Amino acid sequence: MPGRPGESAKTLSPSEAAKAQPRAGFNDADVKYVRMMITHHQQAIEMAGLAPGRAARDDVKAIASRIADTQGPDIKAMEAWISKNKAPEHQMTEAMPGMASAEQLSALRAAAGPAFDTMFLQLMIAHHEGALVMASDLLQTGSDVFVEEMAQDVMVTQQKEIAQMKAMLS
Repeated sequence: MPGRPGESAKTLSPSEAAKAQPRAGFNDADVKYVRMMITHHQQAIEMAGLAPGRAARDDVKAIASRIADTQGPDIKAMEAWISKNKAPEHQMTEAMPGMASAEQLSALRAAAGPAFDTMFLQLMIAHHEGALVMASDLLQTGSDVFVEEMAQDVMVTQQKEIAQMKAMLS
């Protein structure tokens, strides 16, 4: 760590460095992203929860299970961040990218077999692509390191899942 003007630099242990590093804190973009992504993930989990009883293909059931298994803990981490930081409420006035409409969700709930598989994959690809837009926006405007790490994780994980689901559609 650099010293003050005229002083020598000193070496810090990782724990000392973490305490010495000033935190920028969170901003409105961080709060908006976390609160919106909780809702976004909840819809993905709802959609994924339909697969065990409706999907025909085992690979569709598997990716749906993976989505639910990863996004549930993400929601808990985001809720913990909100609580820890006493983050203010965010009025969600704009539509979130990639969210399925009520009509699309009703159609998905009514579908079964191969029709469900195709509809699920199409809706989840669009849903994940919307999450990428949200994460990209946060990485340009956010200031909290933890929230940025969550957004980067969304980028990596969901790009991979989009590629898998597009391959499953072909």
